[in-house]
Amino acid sequence: MTVILSIVILLVVVIAALVAFSAYIAAKVEKALPPCGRFIDIGGDRIHYVEQGSGSPIVLVHGLSGQLLNFAYLDLQKLARSHRVILIDRPGAGYSTRGEGSSATIVNQAATVAAFIEALKLDKPLLVGHSLGGAIALAVGLNHPQSISRLALVAPLTHTQSEPPESFRGLMIPSPLMRRAIAHTLATPLSIRKGPEVLAFVFGPEPVPKDFRTKGGGLLGLRPNSFYAASSDMLATAEDLPTMESRYGTLRMPIDVLYGRQDQVLDYRQHGEALTQKIPHATLKLVDGGGHMLPVTVPALTTEWLLAIAGG
Repeated sequence: MTVILSIVILLVVVIAALVAFSAYIAAKVEKALPPCGRFIDIGGDRIHYVEQGSGSPIVLVHGLSGQLLNFAYLDLQKLARSHRVILIDRPGAGYSTRGEGSSATIVNQAATVAAFIEALKLDKPLLVGHSLGGAIALAVGLNHPQSISRLALVAPLTHTQSEPPESFRGLMIPSPLMRRAIAHTLATPLSIRKGPEVLAFVFGPEPVPKDFRTKGGGLLGLRPNSFYAASSDMLATAEDLPTMESRYGTLRMPIDVLYGRQDQVLDYRQHGEALTQKIPHATLKLVDGGGHMLPVTVPALTTEWLLAIAGG
């Protein structure tokens, strides 16, 4: 009995230490990278967003495990000379929060984006989506076509995958309770340990910028809530994509897609070419040598691509 009690006490101490360490890291990260924009309540979600410039609006939506600072490498000042540029943190990501009754499904997040556009009284913006943000942008086009004028998709998730890339399999935690427990204990130390390896995969074959953890907001992913939201997002992707795939042919607004030929996260043939085959009027531009994080690794090219689309 004494041995069992000792083991239980040791486990409690270890768990308490992990929880305390995770909270400490989260506090340090948020002190280093505090919110940089405004907040607006959309249903049960609280959305953090940044905007600059004036003119026809452009709304940018980031991908899995990201936040609005993923777009910080773009020439936002150049875009803002002729457009009202708005970057948002998706529900649960960055400094946005997901309400208790709000699901992480693609369709639900798309409804939040559409409601955000309406709340800010934006007149049919160009909606830009990167990675998972691309799937959400497509869902806005399918379910809320009156909200937007055009879609610009950067390395978008468009079709169901049989399994996630190896670096993301740790996010596949079906139980919400277990997901929460891991988020507040093991996720932060494991992210610190494996973070460089995961980033190298996500950016590959292109290098990870040395300042990505600060300028690109990478450090924000170390927080327990960020892990929980990313895991929820990952599990929810398969719920809506099959139905969306069957409806892509009904999309009528202009759609432009930018993909890196060497993307290691999402294959341009499965997600880029397959989309344009279902939407004949969609255009696909391929970047030789480009990986998954094009807004970070080729910001000038991505900025000019967006300007041409917005101007068109």
